[in-house]
Amino acid sequence: MIRTPLCAFAVLLVSSGGAAAQSTATAAGDTADIVVTGRGLADAPGDRAYDIVTIDRDRIEANASNRLESVLADVAGLQQFRRSDSRSANPTSQGISLRGIGGNASSRALLIFDGVPQADPFGGWVAFPAYATGRLGRIRVTRGGGSGYQGPGALAGTVELESATPDAVSPFQGSVAYGSRDSVDTQGSAALVRGAGFATLSAAYARGDGFTPTVEASRGIVDRAAPYEQASGALRTVVGIGAKTELQMNASAFTDRRDRGSAFTGNKSEGADASIRLIGRGNWSYSALAYVQTRAFASSFNSINAARTTAIQSLNQYNTPATGLGGRIEILPPLGKSITLRLGADVRDVSGKTQELYTFVSAVPTRRREAGGSTTTTGVFADGSVVAGDFTFSLGARVDWWSIDGGYLSERPTTGGAALTDLRYADRDGSETTGRAGVAYQPVEAITLRAAGYRGWRLPTLNELYRPFRVGNDATAANAGLSPERLTGVEGGVTLTPAPGVSIAATYFYNRLKVAIANVTTTNPPQVLPGVTTYRVRQNLDAIRAQGFELDAAYRPGPFGMQASWSHTNSTVEGSGITAALDGLRPAQTPRDAVSGTVDWRHDAAALSLTVRHIGRQFDDDQNTRVLAPATTLDGYAALPILRSLVAELRAENMLNERVEAGISGANIVERATPRTIWVGLRYGGR
Repeated sequence: MIRTPLCAFAVLLVSSGGAAAQSTATAAGDTADIVVTGRGLADAPGDRAYDIVTIDRDRIEANASNRLESVLADVAGLQQFRRSDSRSANPTSQGISLRGIGGNASSRALLIFDGVPQADPFGGWVAFPAYATGRLGRIRVTRGGGSGYQGPGALAGTVELESATPDAVSPFQGSVAYGSRDSVDTQGSAALVRGAGFATLSAAYARGDGFTPTVEASRGIVDRAAPYEQASGALRTVVGIGAKTELQMNASAFTDRRDRGSAFTGNKSEGADASIRLIGRGNWSYSALAYVQTRAFASSFNSINAARTTAIQSLNQYNTPATGLGGRIEILPPLGKSITLRLGADVRDVSGKTQELYTFVSAVPTRRREAGGSTTTTGVFADGSVVAGDFTFSLGARVDWWSIDGGYLSERPTTGGAALTDLRYADRDGSETTGRAGVAYQPVEAITLRAAGYRGWRLPTLNELYRPFRVGNDATAANAGLSPERLTGVEGGVTLTPAPGVSIAATYFYNRLKVAIANVTTTNPPQVLPGVTTYRVRQNLDAIRAQGFELDAAYRPGPFGMQASWSHTNSTVEGSGITAALDGLRPAQTPRDAVSGTVDWRHDAAALSLTVRHIGRQFDDDQNTRVLAPATTLDGYAALPILRSLVAELRAENMLNERVEAGISGANIVERATPRTIWVGLRYGGR
C-alpha cells in the first residue's frame, strides 16, 4: 500500500495538431476571414520518402480495449517493453520502441503529443492512462530514426499524437461501459466553438477489480487479483489572432493507481502538463512552443518465498518527483511551392530523484536511499523538402549539445548515523550530430519508390544512470557512466496504390544501435542483497543489429475494409568484455515476428470489426534463457445505433482467452497479460 500521496498539478497547454477544425469570423471593418485550424504546421512533403503509418479517428474509436497501447498495436513492430498493458503492468516497464532494437523499459521511440515530448522525465517510460482515446484525432507513426525538427530521442521512430478538434467530435460526447471483473470505462467531452476560436474539455475514468497476473500453474496463496483505478482530464483552447495566426493552449492531468497482484505491490503515478504554442501561417510561417511537465511516482515491491506462501516488503519507492521543461521555435521561409525548409532550435531540461526505503527487517525499513540528477539538451536543426517532377527529396540535420549534471546516490540508515553510500558523480557534457535523408520517386501515379538513411541518438535517463532497483528476487544496479545510445540505419521500400482505397507498402531496413543500454546479468553483483537470486547491471553493449522488413496494407473501397501490418526482424547483440557472453544472442523482449490484421464494416454510426494479432516468441532476459511463448489474440468491436445520437457498443478483448505471457521472474514464475474481457456500453454523440 502506498502511504505517501503524490501531488500532480499543472496546466497542459499542449499545443495541438488534431484533425482540422475551422472557425471563421469577420470583424467589423475587416474583410479578412480568421481561420483557426487547431493544428501545428503542415506535414513536410518530404515525409513521403519515409515509412509512415497513419491511424485515423474512426480506427481509434473502434478499439476493443479503448486504450492507446492497443491502438498502437495496429502498427506491427511498435512494441512496449512488456506485453501487458497499463491495467496490470508496472508503469516503469512501459517504454516504446520500434524495429527490433530491443527494450529496457525506457522509450527508444520519440513520443510527442501536439509537439510536446511525452516520455517520463525521470525514467523515459510512457504514462498511457494519461491519453484517453476520445481526445485523440490522429496518430502518425514514422518508422526510422533521426526525427530532425521534432527533437532528439527518435532512435528507431517517432509516434505523433494529435488532439481531436471540434469537427471530429460533437458538442457533447460521452461513453460508459461495464466490463468483466466489475470494470468500468467512461469518457466524456464537450466542445464550444465561438468566433475565431474553440475550446474542448474532456475527462476519462476507468477502474476494475483486475485479474490475477500470475498464471495458475505458478500461483500460491500470496497471489490475488490486481485492481486498477485511473483518471485523466484535459482542457484545450485555440484562439485566432489576426487572419493567419493562432494561439493554442492545453491543460491536462492524470492519476493512475495499480496493484501487481500480491501484497506490497501497489503503485501510483500522477502528472500534469502545460504548454502554449503560437502558430503563424503567413508568408513566413512559424511555430513557437513552450511546455512544462510534472510527474510523481510511488511504488512498493515485495520478496516472495519459493512456495509462494509469504510475501514481505523489500522496497518502498515512496516518492519519485520529476520535472521537464522545454521549448521549440521554428520558421519556414518562403522559398516557393516546390521547396519547403524548416529552421529552428529546441531545448529540454529534465530533473528528478527517487526516494526509497529498503532492507526491511521484521517489516520495518532500516535504510533510506535517494538518487537523482538532471540533464539538459539544446539543439539546432534544419529540415528541407524539394519536389522536382516525379522526385521528392528530403534532407534534415540537427546538432545537439547535452549535459548530465548533479548526479548523486545517497544511502543511509533510517535511524541516523554515517552514510552507507554517499556518491557525487562527475558532471559530463558532449554533442551529437544526427540527421536523415530520403528520396521518393513516383514513375506512375500508382507506384512510389522510397529510400532513406538516418542517424539518431538518445541520452540515458536519470533512472538508468542513478537508480538501482529490485523486483522480487531480481536486482539491477544503475550505472552513472553510461554513454548516449547512437543508431545508424538505412531503408528502402515501395508503396503501391493500384486503385482508390487500396494501398500496399513494403519496406526493408537495417539498423545498428551502438552502445545500446541493457540490463546485463553478472556473477559479481555490486552489493549482496538477501533473497536476491539474479543480479544485473546496466551496461552499454557494443551494439545491437536489427534488419528485417515491414508490410502494411489497407483496402477500403466503401463501407467494408481490411488492414494488415507485419513486421519481421532479425536482431542480434554484439558484445565484448563484460558483455561478451551476450554476443550473438537476441535482445530481450524482441520478437522475430509481429502481425496485426483487422476486418471491419462501417455505415454511419454502425460498425463491426474483428482484429487478430500475433506476437512471436521472445526472451524475457538478456541471456535468452527465459522464453515467452508466442501468442495470438482475437478482439472484436460492434456498434449498433439505438437513436440518432445514441449507440450501443459491445467490445471483446482476447476473445479466445489466449495465454499471453508477459514476464518470467528469477524463480520461473510466469506472469500473463489481460485475459478475455467483455465490455457492454453506450456511446452518445453525433457527428
